[in-house]
Amino acid sequence: MADRTSPSHIQQRPYGSPIAPPRGNNINHPIASFLRQLQSQSPEHSRQRFGLLAFFISGGILLLLTGITVTAFVLGFIAFLPIIIISSPIWIPLFLLVTGFLSVAGFLFSTAIVMSWMYRYFKGMHPVGSEQVDYARSRIYDTAAHVKDYAGGYFHGKLKDAAPGA
Repeated sequence: MADRTSPSHIQQRPYGSPIAPPRGNNINHPIASFLRQLQSQSPEHSRQRFGLLAFFISGGILLLLTGITVTAFVLGFIAFLPIIIISSPIWIPLFLLVTGFLSVAGFLFSTAIVMSWMYRYFKGMHPVGSEQVDYARSRIYDTAAHVKDYAGGYFHGKLKDAAPGA
């Protein structure tokens, strides 16, 4: 009679703690219930939930990879710090030399590109972007002419008021 009071699907361990029912068709599993809930919703809601789930999974993976990368960098920096300190009399002048060379080369390259563009523009070859320059130049000219006309009329009227006999 004591067997009837305890549920038949829960088995007892030797120390009295219950164990889970045997695996098979486990209906109460949280992942299974979540998937069942996704299927029961409308396609729009399930698509949104699936997207959110994919977002969190990919974000977690990227966060894990970021942590691994930062940890590897810090450990590598700590491991190679004595070599970096010992060889610093070589690295600092080399860094300054390479930085100076790249700066000069970049300035020369950009100057050559600008001069080439200006040469083609003034020769009338219509380089890329010349239409925008022409449009901006015409807008500036029109605005300056408008301001000149407005200011000329304004100052002309003020000069008459200031010197009526002139």
